[in-house]
Amino acid sequence: MKKKLLFTAYSLGLGGIETALCNLLNHLDYSEYDVTLILEKKEGIFLDQIPSDVKVLEYKISDNKIVLFRKIYNRLKLIKWKRRLHNKYDFSCSYTTYSRPGAYLALAASTNSTLWVHGNYYYTYNGNVDEIKKFFSGLKIDKFNRVVFVSNEAKDSIIEYYDDIKDKFVVCGNFINGEDILEKSKESCDYKKGKEPLFINVGRHDDMSKKLGRIITSSKRLIDEGYKFKILFIGEGQDTNMYQDQIKELKLEDSLIMLGKKKNPFPYYKLADAVLLSSEHEGYPVVFLESMVLGKPILSTKVSDYEELDGKYGVFCDKTEEAIYNMMKDYLDNGFKLKETFDYKEYNKDIENKIIGYINNKA
Repeated sequence: MKKKLLFTAYSLGLGGIETALCNLLNHLDYSEYDVTLILEKKEGIFLDQIPSDVKVLEYKISDNKIVLFRKIYNRLKLIKWKRRLHNKYDFSCSYTTYSRPGAYLALAASTNSTLWVHGNYYYTYNGNVDEIKKFFSGLKIDKFNRVVFVSNEAKDSIIEYYDDIKDKFVVCGNFINGEDILEKSKESCDYKKGKEPLFINVGRHDDMSKKLGRIITSSKRLIDEGYKFKILFIGEGQDTNMYQDQIKELKLEDSLIMLGKKKNPFPYYKLADAVLLSSEHEGYPVVFLESMVLGKPILSTKVSDYEELDGKYGVFCDKTEEAIYNMMKDYLDNGFKLKETFDYKEYNKDIENKIIGYINNKA
């Protein structure tokens, strides 16, 4: 008989977590697994990339302005769904950490439950231990069979606060669909590259973590010094308008170009000379993997597990505007040649073995 697997998530909008979830679901063997995906919002740019074998359900909570009504409604709905799902699955996974209902449903669905942690919550809460513990206790972290982190840094940053359950903490990277990326990179796009060096930045526009202002102000300094280059920003988010206003105020519209969301960003990657990130913190950027598959140098701040890539696949700097300015300047002056070729098939095989172990409750 097929094993029954359940995954929960918030939605399938643009983002690294959503990309990683799609890649995971597309790597599963559906001759062996019967898979259900529960979304708080059954929407998003990646919805049609979910395999047809996956049963997609919606668990939509009430956002009614009447607090008492909202709490009663959501509580009764949760009770109903937990009874419906109770131990019906061989494996369950709460894949987006910020979905509290998803965590509760995953815990109810299987005794072999997994909480997947994509971000580095030490940085999210600025090292505030009480806030970190409050967040994870709200997800009932101690009740999960295992807690998967996508980077060693993310795990190591909070493990000291969970001595009693640290044996449950494991590290597993995200799948990368190398064949799909390479194929999609061949498609045409609506941007024509000129003679200037071209950078690309891909991700959600959230200034708390992405800090794109560092790139914008560094670019202003370089352009004022006579450097010529272009940067394509692919993505959007709560701080898109702020970044657009900053670019306009500094009169950088000709050099820094915001393209919005793109379902297929890979033709733009292919055009680019290098990939540029300025994040304060990341779990483990899917952008790193995409860059390596396409053979593009990475210029980034020192986010999770960067040491494995530094000098081989790119250059990494401190999390300051000055450091980003110097990194960009050095690249424009000297370039960067990749030292290794990324074998995504070997990389995926290691992840597949880990996930099979989780499904079979052997890790």
